[in-house]
Amino acid sequence: MPIKMKELPLCERPYEKLELYGAEVLTNSELLAIIIKTGTKDETSVMLAQKILNLKSDNENQDLRFLHDISIKELMTIKGIGKVKAIQIKAIGELTKRLSKPINNMKIKVKSPGDIANLFMQELRYEKREIMKLIILNSKNVIQKMVNISLGATNSASVEPKEILLEAIKGQANRIILIHNHPSGDPTPSKADYMVTDRIYECADIMGIELLDHIVIGDGKYESILSKTKSQ
Repeated sequence: MPIKMKELPLCERPYEKLELYGAEVLTNSELLAIIIKTGTKDETSVMLAQKILNLKSDNENQDLRFLHDISIKELMTIKGIGKVKAIQIKAIGELTKRLSKPINNMKIKVKSPGDIANLFMQELRYEKREIMKLIILNSKNVIQKMVNISLGATNSASVEPKEILLEAIKGQANRIILIHNHPSGDPTPSKADYMVTDRIYECADIMGIELLDHIVIGDGKYESILSKTKSQ
């Protein structure tokens, strides 16, 4: 017969443990158990949480990114996880993605490609489709606006220089930076990436707008196309 949550010492119950020691000391299953709230007559919420983690891996310390992609139906295959709990888990996954997104009105000064990569890494590294963003800066390299330019397939995002320049002109840009992700996790720029960068650089220059960089985001890694070009 399984031990009930209320029978555990206070320091071992997820709610009380978080309150006493802080969220960072909880395991993945304990954090997930707090979202699940209740278990079944046979299993605690921690046990249900562990079953969810085991859907993709048996490693307690695994990367939790699979929660972004797992479906409600998949979650509901676990006895004790009904539609409401499955929706709550999906909502938490989406909240973590949104929390990692930069705030559009933050006045951030860009000093290096790494500044932009760090700003968008957590948002873009998990995306399953290519997304291209335009970063509009003033003459002092302070970010004024961020615009989603295109949403592509799993291995490409279609973009035309005129789309980018139209947004840049509307935003009264002095300088711009492009950034997009590679869903494969490998940030190595493709031939198409180099070609579109060259086209946009030339077109922007004609309009008196400087393209500072085009950054490709992978899984925890990035490449700066213009830095690579200048070093060759």
